Amino acid sequence: MLSDNEKHSNRPSGPPSLNPDTTAFQETGKGVLRATAVAMRIEGKVGKALRNLGSILSGKALATHAEPAQRVGKLQALPILASDNMSSSAYATEELTRVLALAGAGALALTMPLTFALVAVLAVVVLSYSQVIRAYSSGGGSYAAAKENLGTIPSLVAASCLIVDYILTVAVSVAAGVAAITSAMPELFGYRVPLALLIIGALVVGNLRGVRESSRMFSVPTYLYILTLGALILYGLFRLATGTMPEYEAPREWLPSGVQALSFFLILRAFSSGAVALTGVEAVSNGVRILRPPESRNANITLVWMAVVFGSLFLGISFLTSSIGLVPDPSERQTVISLLARLITGGGWYYSIVQAATALILVLAANTAFVDFPRLSFVLAGDRFFPNQFLFRGRRLALSTGIVAVGGLAGTFVVIFAGSVAGLIPLYTVGVFVAFTLSQAGMVRYWSKVRGKWWRWAMLLNGLGALTTGVVATEAIAVKFTHGAWIVFLLVPLLVLMMLAIQRHYARLGQQLRLDRMSPLPKVTQPQTVLVPVADLNKPVLAALAYARSLSSQVRAVHVTDELKSAERLRTRWEEWAQDIPLIIIEAPYRDWTRALLQYVESLVQQDESAPVTVVIPEFVPSRWWQHLLHSQSALRLKAALLSRPNVVVIDIPYHLRR
Repeated sequence: MLSDNEKHSNRPSGPPSLNPDTTAFQETGKGVLRATAVAMRIEGKVGKALRNLGSILSGKALATHAEPAQRVGKLQALPILASDNMSSSAYATEELTRVLALAGAGALALTMPLTFALVAVLAVVVLSYSQVIRAYSSGGGSYAAAKENLGTIPSLVAASCLIVDYILTVAVSVAAGVAAITSAMPELFGYRVPLALLIIGALVVGNLRGVRESSRMFSVPTYLYILTLGALILYGLFRLATGTMPEYEAPREWLPSGVQALSFFLILRAFSSGAVALTGVEAVSNGVRILRPPESRNANITLVWMAVVFGSLFLGISFLTSSIGLVPDPSERQTVISLLARLITGGGWYYSIVQAATALILVLAANTAFVDFPRLSFVLAGDRFFPNQFLFRGRRLALSTGIVAVGGLAGTFVVIFAGSVAGLIPLYTVGVFVAFTLSQAGMVRYWSKVRGKWWRWAMLLNGLGALTTGVVATEAIAVKFTHGAWIVFLLVPLLVLMMLAIQRHYARLGQQLRLDRMSPLPKVTQPQTVLVPVADLNKPVLAALAYARSLSSQVRAVHVTDELKSAERLRTRWEEWAQDIPLIIIEAPYRDWTRALLQYVESLVQQDESAPVTVVIPEFVPSRWWQHLLHSQSALRLKAALLSRPNVVVIDIPYHLRR
């Protein structure tokens, strides 16, 4: 039922004093479109406590011009950018031997040959990425090299692979760190998922404090791991050389019940599993901009340091494991590092230090992704392939949106795979080697165009890198596809399509908003229609009506109800108070008040599409933050619905309540 009361009568020049009892906003009645606050004001002791907590977590806000002072040197950059690669020494040997053990204990003799092969690939990749750093010192790594030299689609494939890799870096590193903790404290094994989520949350908070702060927090654990594991390897080599190494015999239940044949395919599978050793190499090329000038030189030095440290640890662990004949625990309750440290040291305090350092470095390896994912997403957002929110810098100049996003997505993977390293590993390395290959192929094209001094040698080096990583990527895809890598093949195309859709949206937006030529401001040729939704007569409504009349002479009040008797009582009061503004009553028998009002607004728009319809919404703002919980949010829903309608203008009129 729609009725329009346009009766006019002589009314007093102004309304008399309003009775508080009659003007109170009726929350329990059939009130429709009751005013509500758009944002909650945090006040009082609770609000102050929350603000103080935010300052403690994120730190003191930094001005934009302080960004150069937040850059770090090589010694600080090593734990930030290289912890992912160095930490893989804690589980690369384990993943390699886990596959070889399927062919029996004798197959573990191939541990060292495969380790040497992986270190050789590492050397090629490091030398190739040093060229990427020199050519693209502004960062972007694989994405930047592929975009400039191979085109949009290959660059988005590289970016998508890196995005998946960074998410998995956090998930795998934290899961492996928790595995190191539960190896020393088996009673915590059943709580590995909550532990992993707690650690991810702590990493998010730490990185929101900024690069410089996070480097201070994470430097000590990284160098502690290098020193303790290095000392363990040297002591293990000494015990082997002197014949004092204890005898080791794997529990019978750890050996496979049916031994597989040592086929070429099994060897390839072991190699691809051990290829997790190469993850994180690209991190330095993506994070060049966090280093102090000269950025390229400092980044390359950091890259070399990372390769030397990791290669030494990886070779040492593999040699000791192979010499002793360690078999990995299939239940994942004991890691190879834990078995090795316990055997060499006999347990005790040094074993505890090794496990603590390993857990810390594995957890902090995830920090590489918290640095590189936000920077990659920042570059993608600058090219309009990611939402603009990823360009935002927080209180401490950290790329807050990217930090929170990678933490949330990694936590999702941890929950889905129940915190299992063995379950997450098959998804790993496939994407990163595809990104390696695309970046090196892009660099071959780069040198063919730029040339310059020694360009042939540089092109040959990058060509060798593309060939090497391409072979590894193909082999990893073939071996791991049925073991979970198919998920990566599903995610990467979806990410590429998503980024293309985002880019098209921004392109269309720019086209529609762009001013092709200077033109005068549009003129309003006729009075606009102004609507004021009302639930009752009260002070906020009168304030909204007064503002509406200042905009136009064509003002209408709209009341939506499912009870016509109460609406008629409002009409009677309206004729006494509202002066010359007509009241329109809309019946909504199914109590869908927002939809009923939207239909009326759309009918007005259709009558004259050249004239906008303005909706002035009265709302009261409670004096205490907790009082918002006592009121409905119907006005908020109405505003959200109106803003999606073309040719409709929405105006809020707040009425602040006194304490």
